[in-house]
Amino acid sequence: MHKLYVHFGAGNIGRSLAGALFSQAGYDVLFVDAAPDLVQALHERRRYRVVVKDVLPPGAPDSYWVERVNAISARDAEAVADAVARADVIGTAVGAQVLPLVLRSAAPGLARRTTPVSILFCENLHGAAALARRELTAALPPGFPLAERIGLVETSIGKMVPLMPAGVRERDPLEVWCEAYNRIIADRAGFVGPIPDVPGLELKGCFAAYVERKLYVHNLGHATCACHGFLKGYAQIWEAMADPEVAAETRAVMDETARALIRRYPDEFDAAGQHAHVEDLLSRFGNRALGDTVFRVGRDLPRKLAPGDRFIGGLRLVAEVGGDLQPLCRAVAAALQFRATDEAGQPFAADVAFLDRIATEGVPAVLAAHCGLDADLIAQIAALAKPRQGWLQAECSGVRFRVSGRTTRCCVFLKPEH
Repeated sequence: MHKLYVHFGAGNIGRSLAGALFSQAGYDVLFVDAAPDLVQALHERRRYRVVVKDVLPPGAPDSYWVERVNAISARDAEAVADAVARADVIGTAVGAQVLPLVLRSAAPGLARRTTPVSILFCENLHGAAALARRELTAALPPGFPLAERIGLVETSIGKMVPLMPAGVRERDPLEVWCEAYNRIIADRAGFVGPIPDVPGLELKGCFAAYVERKLYVHNLGHATCACHGFLKGYAQIWEAMADPEVAAETRAVMDETARALIRRYPDEFDAAGQHAHVEDLLSRFGNRALGDTVFRVGRDLPRKLAPGDRFIGGLRLVAEVGGDLQPLCRAVAAALQFRATDEAGQPFAADVAFLDRIATEGVPAVLAAHCGLDADLIAQIAALAKPRQGWLQAECSGVRFRVSGRTTRCCVFLKPEH
């Protein structure tokens, strides 16, 4: 009998990373998902194809099949409870909004267990374990020994998976593209009971250091590339990285945050290791075969410019240790001008609302209220965030006009001198 890995969320990360690693380690993989087409296809085929979009060694396969998989509907409460009760390991990759629902749906199965089990949160969500503890405490029977019975394991996910082209999704809803990188960094202290022996699952004692490195070096560098790349007119991340100016801005931000993390975690990181990490990431960002888009990497400005997220958190990290703030300020200014659209020409809805807010309230007000920055940093960033592509502001007979692609009801033509 194979061990059972139950994974909530049969999306790109679930299939390309968590499901693949556990299947390759000899586990049966059971996905739990709310999408009927994915559930049906996984149940009927019992396997799916992963296509590696990367520079590979000679003779290495550019795709492989993930076998011994199945799926059940997240709406089948009894089937979900039975799977959770039987699982040897549980995982999630559903997003912050859905995770509480998943935890509540898993609680009946967890309540049946007499043996410990650990849940891997493949969410890139700060505080996932604390959130899970609150939700499960409320959902499980009074007196349930949560700390002794359920391991709450946070992870850091560095794998890059592009948005799948519509044509590929229509041809095969299970096929997933990804880069060759195939590791899950996990909090060693979060496990309860046996720790799964899964190649690619890397356990860290000082897990907080790796969460911050992922957010302030990887995520911030990636988003910086996307935002500067958009301002240069690029649609693909690899195109942006091929531009020396965009690559230089991306490297400058990552070098600053990497150095800052050495000062914050001197027992965990050193200069040589951080340099190698930055070089590896820059090479991965430039992966043309992956086909990752500027839109996917840069979208969701309200989240990425939140006080604890990549842009503002990275800026504060560098300010705390006394590094060079200018590359970070330029990155934030570029983010405030980000207006990329998807393959159908549609913007990300949250970005439209955020840019409307900037147009109405002004950059300084948003940097203060949304990002929580002080007056000095606001002044530096606002001076760099010049209006372009998307918002047109003009003075005409003392009346200010704002025109956006989303809300325009008329056209305003201005001569160059105006």
